[in-house]
Amino acid sequence: MTQDQLKQAVARAAIDYIKPKLFNDSIIGVGTGSTANFFIDFLNEIKGHFAGTVASSEASAARLKKHGIDVLDCNSVSELVVYVDGADESNAHLQLIKGGGAALTQEKIVCALAKEFICIADGSKWVDVLGKFPLAVEVIPMARSYVARELVKLGGAPVYREGVITDNGNIILDVHNLQIIDAIAMETALNQITGVVTNGLFALRPADVLLLGTNDGVKTIRA
Repeated sequence: MTQDQLKQAVARAAIDYIKPKLFNDSIIGVGTGSTANFFIDFLNEIKGHFAGTVASSEASAARLKKHGIDVLDCNSVSELVVYVDGADESNAHLQLIKGGGAALTQEKIVCALAKEFICIADGSKWVDVLGKFPLAVEVIPMARSYVARELVKLGGAPVYREGVITDNGNIILDVHNLQIIDAIAMETALNQITGVVTNGLFALRPADVLLLGTNDGVKTIRA
């Protein structure tokens, strides 16, 4: 199977997984990225089974609206029944690296509202040690150079993602050359750097379920 076919398979599996959990007043959190886009397209098929969505990016919100799916303001929602999103990497603890689409801050906010976080990914995202994929750090623009120096002290090689402005008006530093053994400690340390909005480690709040697309079918992995 191609990578896109694997992404479609896990997106379809996510629909099958969440459908029994939905009620007419249910609100679904929806992530950002290529795998999440497949999920959004399939979500259109069951839009009569839930009340609306909260999107983690303007791009996802636009795609949902194109399908006629209601998108609610995050501040008007107290709880989401599920949050479904992709990942750039996942380990066996379902700790993730996210942020390739530069929506990491909104993704963490939407995730925090969810009773259950379902990650959907193809098999190439499964790793023993996090960090081969560059770790995104969202930074307030005036702090870019300072934060970069602090990231070097932590052993990383930060690269400014030129031409990218987040939906929050900030910039992204992609941190290369990391081997993240203790993801919780790393996430905490990065968030304590002045000028950092957040980083793309989802370790303090890992996924509850990973639907992993492989050539042998979709595997359901729980932490």
